[in-house]
Amino acid sequence: MITHEEDTITALATPSGEGAISIIRISGKNSFSSVDNIFKGKIKIAEAQSHTIHYGKIISSQNETIDDVLVSVFRNPNSFTGEDSVEISTHGSPLIIQKIISELLRYDVRLADPGEFTKRAFLNGKIDLAQAEAVADVINSRTEASLRGARNQLDGLLSQKVDSLREMLVNTSSLIELELDFAEEDVEFMSLEQIKKNIAEIIAEINELIKSYSFGRVIRDGVNVALVGKPNVGKSSLLNYILKESRAIVSEIPGTTRDIIREDVSIDGILYKLFDTAGIRLTEDVVEKEGVLRSREAVSKADIVLLINDAISDYDDILYNQIMGLTSEERIIKVTNKIDLNDNYNSDSDVKISALTGKGINELFKVLKEKAVGSKTYSEKNAIVTNQRHYNSLLKAKGHLENAETSISQKMTGEFNSVDLRNAETALGEIIGK
Repeated sequence: MITHEEDTITALATPSGEGAISIIRISGKNSFSSVDNIFKGKIKIAEAQSHTIHYGKIISSQNETIDDVLVSVFRNPNSFTGEDSVEISTHGSPLIIQKIISELLRYDVRLADPGEFTKRAFLNGKIDLAQAEAVADVINSRTEASLRGARNQLDGLLSQKVDSLREMLVNTSSLIELELDFAEEDVEFMSLEQIKKNIAEIIAEINELIKSYSFGRVIRDGVNVALVGKPNVGKSSLLNYILKESRAIVSEIPGTTRDIIREDVSIDGILYKLFDTAGIRLTEDVVEKEGVLRSREAVSKADIVLLINDAISDYDDILYNQIMGLTSEERIIKVTNKIDLNDNYNSDSDVKISALTGKGINELFKVLKEKAVGSKTYSEKNAIVTNQRHYNSLLKAKGHLENAETSISQKMTGEFNSVDLRNAETALGEIIGK
């Protein structure tokens, strides 16, 4: 009996909608025979060699030509899923795609579940769980940094690091358990000092991975940045300068911005989600008052707050204290704008700029990046943690290893050490699906 996982499946592998080319993927043991039922070319697909491409026509059950296509052949195990697989490259008409898939469904083929091709690649050992999760990150990457981070994980750098740490734990715990089997004979296969050394080395490696998460989360998800300040300090002017377009209305009239304006921009490979907020002040205007409330909410949710004052007004300590009540000090970057109107302005701001001339903007970008990712940088050659699930598993593994260190320091029996190491091994295995 053929199970759900053994069915031959098909789905559109390219984005839906009109385009020059679309690709329909088929995977499973009936891939070749099902395609042969509708494809007419020089040779049968079932007789074709792996990794070859064949030109022909797709013919309907009514003997009508649906489209001219190219058919790519991948024989197991040398395919993405590890199964016999076919990809049909056709013109990108939604009607053509629907007709071809409908024809395939007549011949022992079903529609793939969401993510099922990647799931089969995992089940067939072509990729591990961390790599399977990275497929979606590669597809959804929007900046150079996010793409590098996703490729890093898809290429297996994180998996290799985790697997090597897990292997060290397996070897250490195995020797401890072997000693327990020979407890009456007082045999020592590994000294306590060596066990402590191994555990310390693994904890140090895990700590490095844990530290990389703040950077990894930023390059994967981007950074929420709220532009806040009193009316007319230049928040909208700064947004427009960064975007290189007039996205927000700029006026000398206070309270021009009434609602949150959200725009995304990539700066030095990092995605910044900019929120231009209404000027924070006391007002009786009902609409502006709602805008101020939304500004406060944006501040409380932001990863970074650009607290903007201008160089032609006194510094607003009251506003700063209000912002401090909504977020933490380490998230705030104090910015002085309009230095083109008063270049002798002195303040304790972190950066001074002119949103009109662009002076100081590059320094602002530098400070933004340091605030977002910290001082330590990671390259595509580093194993980087970008996933919350992986981060949590690493924390669990570290906790179990610290318990093991405590057990050793308190001279507890080997059973306690063995259980803690096995639990740490399991936590690491969760990351890669072992």
